[in-house]
Amino acid sequence: MGDFNLALVIVAIVVCVIVFISSIYLLVNYQHPDDANQAYFPKFVVVFGLSIAMISILMLPADVANRHACRHSIYNGACNLTLPMKDLWLAVYIIDAVLVFFIIPFAMFFYEGDQDKTLGKRIKSALIWVVTTAVVCALVLGILYGVIGKVDFSVRHLSSATTTFPTSWQFSNNQPCIGNTARQCSAYSANAASEKTWTMRTTFPEYVVALATVVGSVLFTIFGGVGIACLPLGLITAFIRRPKAVITRSQYIKEATELGKKARELKKAADALHQEERSGAKGRKWRKNVKAVEKELLQLEEDVNLLEEMYPQGEKAETAWAFTVLGYLAKFILGILGLIVSVAWIAHIIIYLLVDPPLSPFLNEVFIKLDDVWGLLGTAAFAFFCFYLLLAVIAGAMMLGLKLVFITIHPMKWGATLMNSFLFNVGLILLCSISVIQFCATAFGYYAQATAAQEIFGHTLQSLRGIKYLYKYNVFQIGFVVLAGLTFLYYIAFGWRRKKPSGRFQLST
Repeated sequence: MGDFNLALVIVAIVVCVIVFISSIYLLVNYQHPDDANQAYFPKFVVVFGLSIAMISILMLPADVANRHACRHSIYNGACNLTLPMKDLWLAVYIIDAVLVFFIIPFAMFFYEGDQDKTLGKRIKSALIWVVTTAVVCALVLGILYGVIGKVDFSVRHLSSATTTFPTSWQFSNNQPCIGNTARQCSAYSANAASEKTWTMRTTFPEYVVALATVVGSVLFTIFGGVGIACLPLGLITAFIRRPKAVITRSQYIKEATELGKKARELKKAADALHQEERSGAKGRKWRKNVKAVEKELLQLEEDVNLLEEMYPQGEKAETAWAFTVLGYLAKFILGILGLIVSVAWIAHIIIYLLVDPPLSPFLNEVFIKLDDVWGLLGTAAFAFFCFYLLLAVIAGAMMLGLKLVFITIHPMKWGATLMNSFLFNVGLILLCSISVIQFCATAFGYYAQATAAQEIFGHTLQSLRGIKYLYKYNVFQIGFVVLAGLTFLYYIAFGWRRKKPSGRFQLST
């Protein structure tokens, strides 16, 4: 057991280092050239936030492995676990909440501040917003914790009469208890009236984690439910709508002229909106027009990229076209694999969570059998399914951002992502990562049993006064499956069609 514990600690340290390096790699390769050699504080927040998000997802598999260190113990207290997982969970999620509600908003306000202002004024403006948010959050949390910050556990008082100690043990379905005359124990046959509610106050850190989980669960249900369908189907429809052949030079010139005309119109509209912003005319119509221009700009960028794919230029044009074909083929293959994973997720939710009692452990059993093949194979598959949910959340946010007016668009593009978009997506990942962990701890409760995560996200969260009914009646799981089904139907009906820019925006002046 000692060797297992040492190996677990070494793996945990190595994984943390890899996660940190991966976060820096993503920042360097996704950042916009305009942010090079500047915006160091937002970049630090992005790297730190991404690291915390990835570590939090990997902590659940680590929690399972940590419990396996004592798999031969009769009870948990008979073994000193390798890692203090409960303390680590609370520490990570308190940091998560501070980043989401304070640090990231400050970094976004500071980054998006008027560049004409001095550094001090930008910091002051960002601090005003963050301090106001902090005061409101502290008041809300304090009031809620003082009034309903308790957990209600349903307990049943059990008792039975005494009997002489038997010389032999004979148990069966007809006689589950000691004694030849009694066919049932007194405690075994306790009536419903003996059930009572045991109330106790939860700790404040656990309460903060619980409320953050509820907020994240709402976003996770919406974005994740949409994303788990649109992530693989988006890749497949991209393959279906791929350019089939290289266009002629005359076609290229014609299309490029049209795109240039559209670009000039968008620049004129953006300049007018910027002028309105400076004059203080930032009303509802202005925000609607900004949203419309953003959508048209994204469509324009997509059209430009597609035109470049259809008419590769330069000395290696044939090679570029070959890579384009291979790229779409890779999207199709990844889309099929992703569709299999998405269907497995939906099937598991229905079979294991929505049906009572569960029809089958399903993926829990798969992970256990993979662990029997090789110690960390099931844990790796478990981590992959958790990460896939996070990818689904990002995909869902991107899709809804293009469809709904009240959701801000923050696309992530290789070599062209501004820091405000980076910060927004890191905040979304952090907020939803709590819910992903809670969701996975519930969905894979059989595989992740007796872990610290189940203690926090299972017993405490599902018994917390005021919100326990959301989990008792599977509100989030049902919403997740319904939205996934609706998104699937949407892609079947409309997803294969290529959208054309509408140009529906009118300036206020």
